[in-house]
Amino acid sequence: MTSHKTTQTMKPATAAKKLGVYLEATPAEFREGVVSRSELNALQADPPEWLRELRRNGPHPRPVVAARLGVSIAGLARGGVTEALTTEQIDEIKQQNPEWLQKERATQADVRKEAARIKERDAERAARREQSEA
Repeated sequence: MTSHKTTQTMKPATAAKKLGVYLEATPAEFREGVVSRSELNALQADPPEWLRELRRNGPHPRPVVAARLGVSIAGLARGGVTEALTTEQIDEIKQQNPEWLQKERATQADVRKEAARIKERDAERAARREQSEA
């Protein structure tokens, strides 16, 4: 009995998400086809010029915009940013440093502090549990 290996494929939207690019800005042949796992790996290992250009200058999807601004995706929405932005637009927002950006960055910092505190607390509890079991 021989096993037939099927090629794992994904929708262009999924591949674009994994590549960190805005789907609407990708070439038509990328958007209209399906992407196999091996094709995705090849794009990640040796990105073509269009992919390097998109990663460098955008437009970038919201998760990338949020990361570059140091805020959450929800924070972007609260700040009124709902569309994909280019690197130039992101840099412009950083330079202007509007009040919403300062507020959202502070919120993100608080969230990170709280996550670190909870992680430390859980580690202490686990250590105490291990001691009491020994």
